[in-house]
Amino acid sequence: MDQDMVMRARVMLLSANTRVVRGVVGLRIYRTLAPVEPEVYGSKLAYVLVEASASPSVRDLPEQRMALLDEAVEVARALSPANPFRDKVLAKALAARRREAEGPSAS
Repeated sequence: MDQDMVMRARVMLLSANTRVVRGVVGLRIYRTLAPVEPEVYGSKLAYVLVEASASPSVRDLPEQRMALLDEAVEVARALSPANPFRDKVLAKALAARRREAEGPSAS
C-alpha cells in the first residue's frame, strides 16, 4: 500500500470532523484505509458502500449497485466475529443486497 495515499486518507478523515465520511470521499478514504486496518475501517467501508448503492448516481446502473453491495458483504464478512460492528453492518449489507436482487417490484 502506498504510504502517501494512506497518510492523505488519514488527513482527510481527520479534517472531515464527522463520525463517518459519506459519499465518494468516504469511499475513497475507507477503501484506502480498510486494507491497512480492516478492523477499524472495514465496518465504515461496508456502511458507506451500502449507502453508495442507494445513491442517485447509480440509480439506473443495477450492475454497479450490486457490485457495491457485493463489496459491502465481502468487507463485512472479512471482519473478525469479535468486531462489535460486524453483525450490524453484515446484516445491513445482506438485506440491501437481497432487496436489490428482488428488484423494484418487491419494494
